Amino acid sequence: MQGVLKKGAKSAATITILKNPLTWIIAGILLLLTSIFGISLFLSISLGGENQFESGMTGGAGQVSAEVLRYEPLIRKYAEEYGIGKHVGLIMALIQQESGGRHLDVMQASESIGLPPGTITDPEYSIQIGVKYFAEILKQTKGDIQLSLQAYNFGNGFIGYAIERGGYSKEVAAEFSEMMAVKMGWSKYGDVNYVQHVLRYYNTDNGEVVVVGDGTQRFDVKEVHNIMEEFLGRPYVWGGRTPAAGGFDCSGLLEYAFGQVGIDLYGTAESQYNKTVPISEDQIKPGDLVFFSTYKLGPSHVGMYVGKDQFINTNSSKGTSYSSVEEWKRLYPFLGFRRIQ
Repeated sequence: MQGVLKKGAKSAATITILKNPLTWIIAGILLLLTSIFGISLFLSISLGGENQFESGMTGGAGQVSAEVLRYEPLIRKYAEEYGIGKHVGLIMALIQQESGGRHLDVMQASESIGLPPGTITDPEYSIQIGVKYFAEILKQTKGDIQLSLQAYNFGNGFIGYAIERGGYSKEVAAEFSEMMAVKMGWSKYGDVNYVQHVLRYYNTDNGEVVVVGDGTQRFDVKEVHNIMEEFLGRPYVWGGRTPAAGGFDCSGLLEYAFGQVGIDLYGTAESQYNKTVPISEDQIKPGDLVFFSTYKLGPSHVGMYVGKDQFINTNSSKGTSYSSVEEWKRLYPFLGFRRIQ
């Protein structure tokens, strides 16, 4: 949104559900069964028959959560009202990137009507305002999806800037972001990878979004894990926040890896602790963060849980590596598991 910093293996049946009200009832029943029995069920939901994307565009690698899926009737209602009914699936992908369906201002639409972030507390109103704003952007860009998505993140001032420079590209987005950051006196402005982050949730070939039944994480855990794995064996570097530093410190590794998928974990271990919510140990899932108190009181070490007692982290003795949660509990005060919302 304008002027604001912007900030988740199929093991069961895949079902294609057409645009029919009865099928959504069936989908709801299946999702209910998922939540009750813990079934890992994945649905490929057809939400728009027309391919509106340029050749060469990619997407569909991520998973839209059940929390986003529940808003489909409202998204369709307002998409049709504002003349962009064929973009329902794309809007769902956008919501997954914005909030994962887990915040009241689900489309982060407050800023588009001049309000502070998170002011809107009615999900339906957020969808109404957000869809209306996106429809206006699509009209201004003459249906250019990439330009429209980036403008939703940067604000519609990006549209004219990009058109004057030949249209949307990541390079143009980076230039605009740098220009606006200097102008606003901020360290960064928006998400220059916003287009790619949204489109990973959308199959550009057939207009489908991929829905994961349990919806426990709002990001692709495997993607984040893969990014961290690239740095296994790298030394611990105090204050290291990017690969250019030659290594990372614990919070720097998470800040960098999650930043690549559009999740804002900027800051120290303590900051990351405060940006997440507690999760009981009997409910932990891969992708949850694990915190310890090491060299000072309070959260001073963090890693990402990957399952089977292991978490990936970087530490002063082994650099970027895997560690045992239980072993660390014996060495340091354990502050618990926490989840990104």
